[in-house]
Amino acid sequence: MTADATVEPGQAAPPPADSAPPALDIYAPSLKIPKPQWRPLKAFAYDPSRGRRLGNCMSIAIRYEKLSPGPVGDRFAVVDYDGAQKTYYAPVNLDDPAILIQGGLDPSEVDPRFHQQMVYAVASETLERFEAALGRRVHWRHAVDADGRQITGRKDRLLLHPHAMREANAFYSPDVHGILFGYFRASKTDPGQNLPGQTVFTCLSHDIVAHETTHAIVDGIRAYFMEPTNVDVAAFHEAFADLAALFRHFSHRETLIDTLQKTGGKLYALHLKTASSATPDEEAADKGKTGAQIQADIAEANPLIGLANQFGEASGMHGSLRSALGTPPNSKDIETVTEPHDRGSILVAAVFDAYFSVYLARATPLLRIYRSGGRDSDDLPTALAELLAREASRTAEMFFTVCARALDYCPPVDITFGDFLRALITADRDFYPDDTDGVRDALMQAFRLRGIVAEDAAYFSEGSLCWPEIEAGTLPVYGLLFGDPNGLLPDEQKHNGDLLRAWAAKNAHILGFKDGIEIEVPSFHPMFRVAQDGTLKVEMVVELIQTHPDEQADGIGGGPLPLRSGVTLIIGQPSIRGRKRNDPYVRYAIAKKLDAPREQRLRTTLAASEIAKQDASGRITIDFRLIHGGA
Repeated sequence: MTADATVEPGQAAPPPADSAPPALDIYAPSLKIPKPQWRPLKAFAYDPSRGRRLGNCMSIAIRYEKLSPGPVGDRFAVVDYDGAQKTYYAPVNLDDPAILIQGGLDPSEVDPRFHQQMVYAVASETLERFEAALGRRVHWRHAVDADGRQITGRKDRLLLHPHAMREANAFYSPDVHGILFGYFRASKTDPGQNLPGQTVFTCLSHDIVAHETTHAIVDGIRAYFMEPTNVDVAAFHEAFADLAALFRHFSHRETLIDTLQKTGGKLYALHLKTASSATPDEEAADKGKTGAQIQADIAEANPLIGLANQFGEASGMHGSLRSALGTPPNSKDIETVTEPHDRGSILVAAVFDAYFSVYLARATPLLRIYRSGGRDSDDLPTALAELLAREASRTAEMFFTVCARALDYCPPVDITFGDFLRALITADRDFYPDDTDGVRDALMQAFRLRGIVAEDAAYFSEGSLCWPEIEAGTLPVYGLLFGDPNGLLPDEQKHNGDLLRAWAAKNAHILGFKDGIEIEVPSFHPMFRVAQDGTLKVEMVVELIQTHPDEQADGIGGGPLPLRSGVTLIIGQPSIRGRKRNDPYVRYAIAKKLDAPREQRLRTTLAASEIAKQDASGRITIDFRLIHGGA
């Protein structure tokens, strides 16, 4: 220190000018408390009608994030305005220490704060499952005003309204950029397991929340899947949302093990074995017999294959709203059934037929070992039931993942059940080329039994049903940026958008588009997934759309009908070879062309649709409020 340097009272003396800074010990243990990775929140595994039986009160682990009261997070905002009572309910603060320490509020029908907690937890869980399967972040459909301009701050956060209206309904609405859940009185004459006339909240049904969130996810992924251009479109939406909700059932471990023990491993049985019956089928056969019964002798419906049981019973439907196996194999129904839920149940039954076939193939060796010791009883020991539960859960997760990934392999417009079949087969073969479990054959046979075929496939075989893969290097896309698993930066998005529009215009004829009409690029998403052999697959899925306004016909709002053609591109990023990265190239070009027959069908179907409406931007969409009303 120099002689003239002074130190004020209370100040530390400065270090000598020539002294070195203290060494940083990078190996010293950090005293910082790590940020939690997961937030546990309590919820009903099914709905309140099952009470506390068999793990119905579950804990959902979702990614941790700081939340504002509501709760309001990065992806969801719960806005609890009761439209019938015209009042706001106090928002729950899930970061309150008293709530954090107990893993969320306990399940309750009478506490609106738990209702808020449950819709946030189940919606978050559903979104996370899709993002894990797709290998990318899902973006919500943009909220727009009457002039078609995006509403600032309403893009990445979906609104959830637990008590939006007093009616037996719940639906996703692009207009409000959210999901509206209703509540209603149960039937007074046939309420099922509910009290006569009690209030039933759709926001407390795990199935309904997952179903509606899936509608929002699909709309965010595909720009024009909401246009009801053929009889399959609305049915596909309902079926796909049901599949997402139903496959979640097979992760409920306690219920799964109990069901396996009461069905002798036959998870597809409609009823569970009771205390006095030998098999579920015998109990069903005895259903009409008279005589004294106790509750243990009443056959219970299989909870794994039923959807929204409380809603169905409260509406006087004597059971679940819908079922995983609601329609038996019948190739004629697909020709006559048009109501979206009924038609969608054909697709759901086909997928679950394949699921149960694959599950049985995996479970049979375990059951044979068990019965090889002379055991003929269907009362499975707990250890065997746990092994079977592991197979059932693993198989369900695999089927859900294939269904989710199949969205990327569908044409971007005018989706049909046949298109989805081809997408399922292609997506599965792309990631699991060996198919050791026979998933693709099970899917093909289940769809064939229900008359679901691909119109433009030459044969009903795996090779013919898969979308044709383009030879590597035939259609290069020079300069395309893939970013990283965190997404694309704004300048990268602009670069790719400009590049893809110019590339599409240059290759319009090859892709099946008409010259001279603008080609829109509604979305492009990089995907990072692990293949069966453990390698990282880096690809980009791109939507290309060309719209041909039909000036001769009036649309839903009186304007011209939008007749669209489209192509889904799957673009691969080759690995580095010899210190050089090869150019990205198109692997699949999945097209839906606008030929004369399809143009006429679009014109007729759109003009006559009773379930279509225009949103604030003029986009034609399915009116889910109309479809779900009283369903």
